[in-house]
Amino acid sequence: MLEKLADKKLFRTKSYIAGSWCDADNHNIIEVINPSNKQVIGTIPNMGEAETKRAIDYAYGALENWKWTSVKDRADILYKWYDLILANRDDLATIIVLEQGKTITEAHKEIAYSASFVKWFAEEARRIYGKIIPSPIKNQKIMVTSEAVGVVGIITPWNFPSSMIIRKVSAAFAAGCTVVIKPSELTPYSALALGELASRAGFPDGVLNIVTGEAGAIAGELTSNKIVKKISFTGSTRVGKLLMSQAAGNIQRLSLELGGNAPFIIFDDADLDVALNCLIAGKFRNNGQSCVSPNRIYLQKTIYEKFIDKLTNEINKVKLGDCFDKDATIGPLINQASIDKITYLIKDAVSKGAKIFSGGSKAGEDGYFFQPTILVDANHQMEIAATEIFGPVMVIYPFETEDQVIKLANDTDYGLASYIFSKDYARIYRVSDALEYGMVGINEAIISNEIGPFGGIKQSGMGREGSYLGINEYLNIKYKCWNV
Repeated sequence: MLEKLADKKLFRTKSYIAGSWCDADNHNIIEVINPSNKQVIGTIPNMGEAETKRAIDYAYGALENWKWTSVKDRADILYKWYDLILANRDDLATIIVLEQGKTITEAHKEIAYSASFVKWFAEEARRIYGKIIPSPIKNQKIMVTSEAVGVVGIITPWNFPSSMIIRKVSAAFAAGCTVVIKPSELTPYSALALGELASRAGFPDGVLNIVTGEAGAIAGELTSNKIVKKISFTGSTRVGKLLMSQAAGNIQRLSLELGGNAPFIIFDDADLDVALNCLIAGKFRNNGQSCVSPNRIYLQKTIYEKFIDKLTNEINKVKLGDCFDKDATIGPLINQASIDKITYLIKDAVSKGAKIFSGGSKAGEDGYFFQPTILVDANHQMEIAATEIFGPVMVIYPFETEDQVIKLANDTDYGLASYIFSKDYARIYRVSDALEYGMVGINEAIISNEIGPFGGIKQSGMGREGSYLGINEYLNIKYKCWNV
């Protein structure tokens, strides 16, 4: 791996606590696997409760100075981090490719996306405004201010190993919080490289801490330690529920960005070429391993066969291959468990009436590659209709009327992203209002950016990331009433 990096110091294999790189107390390690070839990239410390507690203590020790650092100084350090991330974008993208498996083109997009949040929240740090509220009582003044929540525990997934960290951490830093990060043990090197660049940017020791290892012990300490005032988590709904129950003991604040089951609705009055291009871009982004990936594709019956013909032509252009090949469209899935899950879901769907229009099986033996797949004639009795697929499988459901498709789209416990394709503005307003989702893409599938409030409802979580709202997740409101 090192030969691919211009700056070899960015490949860190130890955890980062209070400005020092350290091993686990018991020297236990975890191997990190390249999903493209199943080869070991390196190892990381397998830390637990004791090391996590130390990281929390150091974060708490750094909190007082950091939260009272001027917003200008906090913003200046964030800007330095932003510049370093962009200056090292090639190495950071390479690390993502090796540990996560997305193509080099997508990895570069993720680094640019990540950096956008650092810049955004550097600017938002200067806009943590308060208010003076007219009092109903003479000689009384009412002031409302905001201040840092405190120490934050951040737990992130493997599918976007850079941006999922930065989207949270940048907002926390801008608000004046200190953090303890638990990155996925499947993709830890992106987090550690960002820690190295944060050190170079000038973040004081203890403001940022990265504890690597298996989730149970680390998350258990983060949720049970009274010093930690907030947990921010991106991952499965199952784990989100577990963290929510654990955090209840100390009534920790929570931001949860959980699973999705996004409907992608194409009406017969839509621009089919726009819908097709958006579907390909949205579905195959990160090989379908995204919580906002189109999961259930609803086609109005009058355009059903026509659109599937168009889709088949386009899916044949999707190229699996070497992730460093700029012509490659998609890379591997993250591990064998992902292949097993998708294989099971397809088998169940076929047993209940779906037809495999293309693909449908593992591709090759060298890595965790899976063929781009189209399933047609799906229905809601299939497990795949209620499950986040997280892979390159397009599942097509026919529908007839607007009311019918709204009911089908809302027939899920999830409520993260949804998509509508139509030229009828009245229909767009009706359907977007009726959809029970936190986000709606209208004639658009790439909806994530630093400016829009990212997040869901129902069992897709709570809170918002990015946008002018994102920093509020890391702030407490204080009301001051003065008798003057």
